[in-house]
Formats: sequence, structure tokens, C-alpha cells
Amino acid sequence: MMAIASSTDTALSALDKGAPSLVRPIPIADVAAQGWNLLAEDLALPAAVIVESALRNNSRWMKSFVESTDAQIAPHGKTTMAPALFDLQLADGAWGITVSTLHQLRVARLAGYSRIFFANQLIGKAAISYLVSETGQDPSFDVIFLIDSLDNLRAIEKAAADAGLSRPLTVLAELGYEGGRTGCRTKEEALVIAEAIQQSEFIDLVGIEGFEGLLKAATNEQTAILVSDFLDRMVDLAQECERLGFFASEEIILSAGGSSFYDIVARKLRGAKLSCPPTVLLRSGCYITHDSMMYARAVAALRERDFNVTLPQGDLRPALEVWAYVQSRPEGEKLIAALGKRDVSHDELPVAIKWFRPGGQMDAPLPVPEGHTVSKLNDQHAHISAPADSPLRVGDLVCFGISHPCLTFDKWRVLHVVDDDYNVVSAIRTYF
Repeated sequence: MMAIASSTDTALSALDKGAPSLVRPIPIADVAAQGWNLLAEDLALPAAVIVESALRNNSRWMKSFVESTDAQIAPHGKTTMAPALFDLQLADGAWGITVSTLHQLRVARLAGYSRIFFANQLIGKAAISYLVSETGQDPSFDVIFLIDSLDNLRAIEKAAADAGLSRPLTVLAELGYEGGRTGCRTKEEALVIAEAIQQSEFIDLVGIEGFEGLLKAATNEQTAILVSDFLDRMVDLAQECERLGFFASEEIILSAGGSSFYDIVARKLRGAKLSCPPTVLLRSGCYITHDSMMYARAVAALRERDFNVTLPQGDLRPALEVWAYVQSRPEGEKLIAALGKRDVSHDELPVAIKWFRPGGQMDAPLPVPEGHTVSKLNDQHAHISAPADSPLRVGDLVCFGISHPCLTFDKWRVLHVVDDDYNVVSAIRTYF
């Protein structure tokens, strides 16, 4: 199987958390040849690993989903900030890569990507100047970004005029909702923005965007209704913009987040009654590694919904794991593992999934018995409540499942890719 790697990846050294104690740096491309195995304690723990079989399963699953719904995906790069994983997503048919900050945009450009969804407003001199410059210098640079205010529109127009930009920038008008993040709160506000863009010499309106991910009600069913209603508002805005002639081309892009609701997003936006079928862009990034909690629940809720969407066979699988040692058992019903907030996301506490005793006493990891619960995280310690008869002891390896991959990836400069036997088959570098 081809190793997951990228031309932007450089070298692995002892300065990288989770790496062995290397005497000298080695090219990341040479990692597979080292013969390392996590269970043989060849890596310095804690270490974050990606199970390759689960990763590739998830990439294929999403490819099958978007093909079945006639949607496309521009996965959000903020989740992993790993060009090696962007390459995998693009190889499986992604429309392009989504970013949302100037730093992320620069990483994507330096890694060689030319089709980019900047899912945010372009704010400030540095960001505006960079995007205008890249657009002027590279005819293949295909970027779209968001606008929700006239002030921002005028600032971008001035920068484009000052630079003598010869081809227009392409934007989506953003629709939001009360209590949400960015975006025009009403259709009327959005139409004012859309008309101003249509009249601009330097900016073309190519679609409508929204982010439904913060909508929340008391039940999954009520949340789905809120999401559906918001998407209906997006469709209505798009239809009105087309009727008024605000769009610059026949191809109209409709995009929403889709990390938890991509079934609703795909069906609702694809059903927009426009002169041509819209290009529907989903932007989920977390599907590539999935998780053991937040998105696991989201997919379970998705399967419970009846939204006339046929889901691919099989399931998304948690591919991202963080392994650590049992460091101490100071009390009969308390364990301390050597990982903490610096290693894993902590908007939800991690879960202990598997354990392994090195030294030839076990052939493979075993499930952690019931009753082991992470109760608290410090910077570098996990407090685990455990039954008095817990088999775990100091020196054992414990595998933790995480929630919200975005906030675990950003704690690691290097993650090791492993096969199902925890042989290290490659490594990837992140650029947060």
C-alpha cells in the first residue's frame, strides 16, 4: 500500500513529540524503513497515531457519499493541516481544499494547491494583499471567499484596484442567523451585499454560503428542523439572486458546513430550483479521521434521520488514537496516565479504549474493561477512575479515543501512520 506522505514533509527528529530518540534527523520518507512498532515501545509516548486502514476507509466512504448525492466536498484543511492528508482527499475526488485563515491559505499555496475555498471573510491588509497578489500572479489560482458587509467589500475593491488586478475575484455572499457566527442575518441584508458585488468591477458573485453547525435544539429531531429551515433560507436567497441577475455565471455554488449534517445539506442544497443544477460543496474535514465521541454521535444521529439519502455501506471509523503509559496507580481505584491537555482535545474528555502490556506478555491490545473513566485532565496527566480489580498497572500502554479531531491534531507536529498491527508505515507533518 502506498505510504501517505507529501512533498512538503521534511525530516523527523528528536525534537518532534512522539518521535523516537533519534541520534540525527531522518527524512520522513524514510520512516517506514525503520521498522518501528508502537507496541514494541519504539515510539516516545505519548504519541498520536493514525490507523491507515481506518483512514482510507473514511476517505472512500465520503467519496461514495458525495457521489451518491451529486454533491462535492472541499474538506476543511483546518482539521489536520497536513498536506499528506489533503493529497489523499484530493486523490479521492475532493473539489479542492477549504481553509479559513491567512496562515492556512499560505500553507495550502506553499504546498502547491490551486483550488481553494477560503471559508471566511477576507479581513485586514495582510490577508487581502496576499490573496490579491496570488490572484494576479497565478492564472491557475482558483479561490472563492465570503463577504457579508459593504465595508469589507469596499476594502477588497480598493486593494484590487490599487494592484491593477486584471481578473475578478470570486466570492459567495454569506447568510447567517441570530446567535450564529458571521453572515447576513436577513435575506434583505444579503441582497444588498449581492447587488453591490454584482456592480463591482473587481469582484464576481458566484454563489451563496452558510454555516449551520452552531444550530442546536433540545433534541436531534428539533435540531434537524432548524438546520433544514436555515438551508431553505439559503436556497431562497440563491433563487432570488438569480432572478435579479446578481450571479456572474450560470454555475452557482451553494455551500454549507456539513460536518454533522451533510445529509441534510446535500439534499436541501441540491434541490434548489435554479436554471442549472447548483454545485453543492460540503466542507466537512473531520470525517477523514472521524472520532470516538462528538462525530460518532453525529453520524449515529445521521443514520436515524430519514432524509432520502442513501448512505454508503459500512461506517466511518475512528482513525486517530493517542497512546500513553500508565504512569502511576497511587490509589486502588485511581490510575494516572501520562497524557493531558497538551496532547488531546479536552472539550470532551478522552476515553480509554485499548490497553497493552509490553514485554511479550500479550499478543495484541485488549479492550479496556468497563468502569475505566477519564475524570480529569491536567496539562500532562489523565486521571482515570478504575475498578479495584483493574488489570492495568504501571508501565502498561493505553490507547485513548478522542473527540473533535481538530483540537487533537493541532497539538502534534508529527503523527505516525500505523497498520493494524501498529507497525509504523509512514509519518505525516502538520503545519498549524
